[in-house]
Amino acid sequence: MPGLAAPVIEERACLLDYLAQQRNGIRYAAHGLTDEQAMASPSVSDLSLGGLVKHAALVEQAWVSFIENGDSAVFLPGDDDWADGFRLVDGETLEDVVAFSTDVANHTEKIVADVPDLGAPLPATQPGVPWIPAGLVWSPRWVLLHLIEETARHAGHADIVRESLDGATCWTLMAAAEGWPEQAWE
Repeated sequence: MPGLAAPVIEERACLLDYLAQQRNGIRYAAHGLTDEQAMASPSVSDLSLGGLVKHAALVEQAWVSFIENGDSAVFLPGDDDWADGFRLVDGETLEDVVAFSTDVANHTEKIVADVPDLGAPLPATQPGVPWIPAGLVWSPRWVLLHLIEETARHAGHADIVRESLDGATCWTLMAAAEGWPEQAWE
């Protein structure tokens, strides 16, 4: 997906294309790295590229699950260490989390394609989620816009982490990941 999201007219395709573009931005930032590099945290924060790929996929998975069944319990922390969602854990590789991200993306596309109305109300059903006020109602459209925003934020983080690792930037990484012909990037 070169540089810009496709200039599509249909809203659903446009939202999914923008989400894919931002998701690819995170994955491209990890392009060509070893597992050790993908776990490195070269900036002031603890963020790593493998962790960003994994976190973005987990967040997308939770929100799409919410679209499917309306259960806001997917937003409650589980029994796992919360920080494990931001890093590769023992036995997990960059290849694993990129494959997971791809699976989540494919599932998102299928679920969104089957949603009859992007404006349909999705009331939150799980009480006790502190950041979800009682009575709050979202729509699939709002969820997709939120996922685009969340994923774009992390794509920016990924750019900074990658540039801190080895100086690589988004255009050269995108070109390498997509197999573009060689050219000078200035």
